[in-house]
Amino acid sequence: MQGTIQNRDTFLQTIATRLGRDKPNIVAKTPKYMYNPQDSVMKGYTQDQLVDVLKEQCKNIHTTVVLTNRQNLPSELNGVVKGFGGGPISAWDDARFSEYGLDNLMKVEWPKEGIDIQVWDPSKGGKANIDFAEKANIGITISDITLAESGTVTLLSDKGKGRNVSFLPVNSIMIIPKSTIVPRITQAARILREKVQKGEQVSSCINFISGPSNSADIELNLVVGVHGPVRATYIVVEDI
Repeated sequence: MQGTIQNRDTFLQTIATRLGRDKPNIVAKTPKYMYNPQDSVMKGYTQDQLVDVLKEQCKNIHTTVVLTNRQNLPSELNGVVKGFGGGPISAWDDARFSEYGLDNLMKVEWPKEGIDIQVWDPSKGGKANIDFAEKANIGITISDITLAESGTVTLLSDKGKGRNVSFLPVNSIMIIPKSTIVPRITQAARILREKVQKGEQVSSCINFISGPSNSADIELNLVVGVHGPVRATYIVVEDI
């Protein structure tokens, strides 16, 4: 739902009067630029070409990329989890897990193997979910929009999709539907704006995450995993 603005004219007129100016122009005109490089970068790229750009950029952000399809996703995800040492696992409450055929793995196989997994449950209250995520070895989320240029996933938090799942566990696994991959932040911002204009509910917390956490001092000595996941893996999934 789009928000409303109250008392805007009065507020702006008060500021204008204090500055000794005439009535402010409320209508802002969008400038027309001669050049629009933000739209020309990777213009016309296919989804396969965008995947190649994403893979190359992930080498720079210390992130592993796994390519798979829906049929093989459960085994690939299981392999990444085992490679990270298993649970505990914190995961979103996301219907897309079922759509990708992961219910048996997450609800049957992992518990049977003793891998503790907890799905974010708003009915438990924030603290219980956060405490588990803080102790978790792995956090599993699904990207809503993915930026090829920077190797960035966009996560739209919701009541069942706690933001802590992506940055409190030691390791992060982010499933990327291939169709969500766009060239850069330009397209991501446009998609979010279109959602708002259509009246769709857009999360108040939008996280742009590029691999594991990184920090560098003044001499540019890079340290990975200072204030978030130490390791990250993107699993890119074909949509069919």
